[in-house]
Amino acid sequence: MAVAGAQPRVAWASFAEESRGRIHPESEGGGRSAFRRDADRIIHSSAFRRLAYKTQVFSYHEGDHYRTRLTHTLEVVQVARSLARALGLDEDLAEALALSHDLGHPPFAHAGERVLDVCMAAYGGFDHNAQSLRVVTRLENRYPLFDGLNLSWETHEGIVKHNGPLEGPLPHAIEVHAERQDLWLWSWASAEAQVAAISDDIAYDVHDLDDGLRAGLFDLDEFSGLPLVGDIIADIRRAFPAMDRARFTHEIGRRMITALIEDVVAETRRRATLAAPASADEVRRLNGALVGFSAALAEAERAIKAFLFPRMYRHPRVMQEMNAAGEVVRDLFHRYMEDTAALPEEWRASVANRTEAARARRIADFIAGQTDRYALAEHARLFDSVPELR
Repeated sequence: MAVAGAQPRVAWASFAEESRGRIHPESEGGGRSAFRRDADRIIHSSAFRRLAYKTQVFSYHEGDHYRTRLTHTLEVVQVARSLARALGLDEDLAEALALSHDLGHPPFAHAGERVLDVCMAAYGGFDHNAQSLRVVTRLENRYPLFDGLNLSWETHEGIVKHNGPLEGPLPHAIEVHAERQDLWLWSWASAEAQVAAISDDIAYDVHDLDDGLRAGLFDLDEFSGLPLVGDIIADIRRAFPAMDRARFTHEIGRRMITALIEDVVAETRRRATLAAPASADEVRRLNGALVGFSAALAEAERAIKAFLFPRMYRHPRVMQEMNAAGEVVRDLFHRYMEDTAALPEEWRASVANRTEAARARRIADFIAGQTDRYALAEHARLFDSVPELR
């Protein structure tokens, strides 16, 4: 099937005019919807700009052609808007959620997050999704009357629960925020939030294969047996037997994105027909996700992830670099905790006269906001030796 263009808004979409509003009430005039305003505020935030120098898989010094956390985010936005348009959902809300989904990531990708979580184990732990909420509700200080970006309820909800309902112990930032705002943590999120989540998976699957090929971690023939990917490779070879490698690789990614988007659209429409939700809140109250892959494509997507995990994310070259990067995060955290005078002046003032746990949380905020190159510069300033990331 071909995915059509913009569709009429479905009954189970989110409607900006029906938003549950903001923590601090504001006028929503000026020709922009509440959700468009949310997306724009995120784009203009300093946390969003810093994503340009945060690792996706390969550190920035590896080369200019690999994805950064920012370029990955923009690719997620593109997929999310395409899905939202085809399904008749609110594109601005889907974009806002795609833009914000990685704001809380610390430097050095998941290695930095793992180490920071260990460092914070005695103080409530660290979770990048929860940190994204903390960024937009507390850490971005741009307005005279409130901290944070004062985003809509629906955007806060989607940041917190785009992967599904939250059960069990809550991450620290979410637990604290829940005292101020009820985000229905027990329910599924809006269809737009679910679109943002599955768009993240699509972008990861397609572009990590591309970056892994570019880095020489594996070759085309090594994943030609994967479901979906193998069929696409065979089709391209039949149609363009003499195509050069660069174009061939790009064509694989293009066809994968198309196939995955078309599958999500068809499967989501099928589920919506069966469940017949009449509003966004009815989507929230369903027993499972409304947006998803078909069974066949879900199996193919799992196979792609199963291939990438050992061959890319746990490749010795990547692991060596990420282990060294983890040392940088660990060293910085302990140094700042032991000697707050090592912090920049504005951050030093923010930890004065705080409990140990509150001081640790502010230090985690500082480290999580650092780019890869800033963290390395801080390490070089504070220590005699810097771990080699090559």
